[in-house]
Amino acid sequence: MLTDFFLSRGVTFFASGWMQFAAAFGLAFVIMMLFGRPFISVMRQWQKKGQPISENVPKSHREKTGTPTMGGILIVLAILIPSVLFMPVNNPTGWIALLSLVLFAMLGFADDYKKVTSQSKKASNGLSPRLRLIIEGVFVVILAYLINQTMPPYIPELSLALPFGIILPLGIFYYVFAYFVICGAANATNITDGLDGMLAKLYLPVLIVLVVALYGATRIGFMDTVMFLPAASGLYAVLGAAFGAVLGFLWYNSKPAAIFMGDVGSLALGGFMGTVAMLLKSEIIMGIAAAMMVLILLSSFIQTMFFKASRKITGTGRRVFLRAPLHHHFEELGWTETKIVERFFIISILFSGLALVLLKFA
Repeated sequence: MLTDFFLSRGVTFFASGWMQFAAAFGLAFVIMMLFGRPFISVMRQWQKKGQPISENVPKSHREKTGTPTMGGILIVLAILIPSVLFMPVNNPTGWIALLSLVLFAMLGFADDYKKVTSQSKKASNGLSPRLRLIIEGVFVVILAYLINQTMPPYIPELSLALPFGIILPLGIFYYVFAYFVICGAANATNITDGLDGMLAKLYLPVLIVLVVALYGATRIGFMDTVMFLPAASGLYAVLGAAFGAVLGFLWYNSKPAAIFMGDVGSLALGGFMGTVAMLLKSEIIMGIAAAMMVLILLSSFIQTMFFKASRKITGTGRRVFLRAPLHHHFEELGWTETKIVERFFIISILFSGLALVLLKFA
């Protein structure tokens, strides 16, 4: 809005994507700093007992009882407001990314609300996994269709961009691929959000990779391996706002957390991440950058499948990990929460560095 307002009057200060990024980043961070404490107080008064601590986590987590949740509401608002103010209003890519953010935030809010109101400590105290996956599938069909409409004419419809400049037409399977990318990202971030500050710290390096991919996609010749996507320029303010909001949230969520992100935040950020990656035709690169989150998601999947299979075969369920997801396994081994978060953060930086190398040379 402000960008278009100034441009219509000949002021080109916000014409640069980087100025939109910086302005949105700054405003998002300021929103988190100014309203973080008041928001936490409101959530504490409303929720009273805070988020119920699941019975499926190590006993050390009992000390977190009473911590309010749904901090993702403020994250989403801190992304929406600067994005709408500083992104080009007529560019569809920014709106699609924000649509993804809002859709998955609403799903996460419903999940969080059920947990808080029920105060059940069962691991399945939110929406049923099947219902969530179905709703996410509906979201993906809408988002994938809109994403495909933003692609320039020289890129085949419903196609996947692979490293080394390979374009693979997928046809109807494009929607299946989109489901794995967007829903996979949403559920990976959701499961990763299990220790104080961890999701924010693992998410920030992935955002950096997406920002570099955005720059490459909007600058001819900067990266020969990245397709030129002029419409992607609408994402500068959106990614700037996301960076500022997540960084600001970490101020309150670092150990000991004053508030949890909740599903409203983790699902929103994951769906947003997957959608932006598809808008940039950087799905594989995003998957590599977010590999630490993918490993955490896979650990939970492997644990569940192995337990069910072994119980069916032997009559007794067995486990691969001491406890899933992966971060709880290391807690059971005696690692402190801080050590787990910091080491996973280091690994996330390494994966993101590899993604940047591939983005430049693959």
